[in-house]
Amino acid sequence: MLKFKAGAWTNQGYYKAFVPNLINRRWEISDPEIIHLLSKADLELGRLDAYSGYVNIDLFISMHLTKEAVESNRIEGTKTEFAEAFMQQDELPNDRQQDWEEVTNYIAAMKHAIARLSELPISSRLIREAHGMLLAGVRGQHKLPGEFRSSQNWIGGASISDAVFIPPPPSDLGRLLSDLEYFANDQEHPLPDLLRAAIMHYQFETIHPFLDGNGRVGRLLITLYLISTGTLRSPVLYLSDFFERNRRLYYDNLAGVHSNDNLKQWLRFFLVGVAETARDGIRTFDGILKLSKEVDGKLVTMGRKAIDAHTLLQALYARPVITITEAATLIGKSMNTSSRLIQALQETGILQERPTSGREKLFEFGEYLRLFSQPGE
Repeated sequence: MLKFKAGAWTNQGYYKAFVPNLINRRWEISDPEIIHLLSKADLELGRLDAYSGYVNIDLFISMHLTKEAVESNRIEGTKTEFAEAFMQQDELPNDRQQDWEEVTNYIAAMKHAIARLSELPISSRLIREAHGMLLAGVRGQHKLPGEFRSSQNWIGGASISDAVFIPPPPSDLGRLLSDLEYFANDQEHPLPDLLRAAIMHYQFETIHPFLDGNGRVGRLLITLYLISTGTLRSPVLYLSDFFERNRRLYYDNLAGVHSNDNLKQWLRFFLVGVAETARDGIRTFDGILKLSKEVDGKLVTMGRKAIDAHTLLQALYARPVITITEAATLIGKSMNTSSRLIQALQETGILQERPTSGREKLFEFGEYLRLFSQPGE
């Protein structure tokens, strides 16, 4: 790392583009601070992954995916609230519906990519598939969804002349992406998974291979890689939340690598983020177990409604907003019966009515939602 060189600026005529050096090579990590932070991050991540075995993780996985989707898109400027991501599109005001579509696309892209890991390694093909789903029918849909760019792009500035950063030209993408793919699947040069994930994310962001959606795909790639290596069994680590809360540092530390060859600072930031996010995840699971016991205690007091209430709650752990019609379908009872059940759950404090632009009243599992929307508390 002491001899690390990020790359070089190359003259492209009337502008200079940054071409990163290849990363699929032998790495020597001897910095004591990085090794210490790596040890702490590995420990916390291991605790989180093990802890997830104590709860029915399949029941809560949609919450984690949605958390990552909301925060990753928020970094790009969308304003979707966590609870809104679980609502139907027509239940949102018109000015929030496009943001909702982008979050929904991210969730679909993540689910698709995780499922494809059983058939494909981390690869350009997998990345292009996820990107195609990410931009389908939303802002950026005319910027070659699922295809690597064939023209020069840039970051910041009104034009390439005043750009903050200019990624490598299209002619270099083939060898850079091939190198990234080899690095992700390298068995010859051992490197701790978290450091490899951090370097992959930086390199992908520097290559910026798409005309739009690079940041979201690059953050999605972190989770995919950790699942592909078995470091995580499920996508319970949502780093985008940490990146969003430290957005300026996130961008500054990424930029510091190519501007000052300061890879160490990016690795420090990334490892601190993993450890902090893992601890937040453990607190969330603690909160889920505590809340589950409290809710079960409340259901016992509901008499004959308890069985239907339990059925409803199981669904609410995966999607914590519901209408009376949806509740009626879930419990297989009439609208009147469903309405009385919802009212009883309101009286116990489990459900609260939520404002909606839809035709039906909407109710949310508020305390459960807050476990995911208030990290670190």
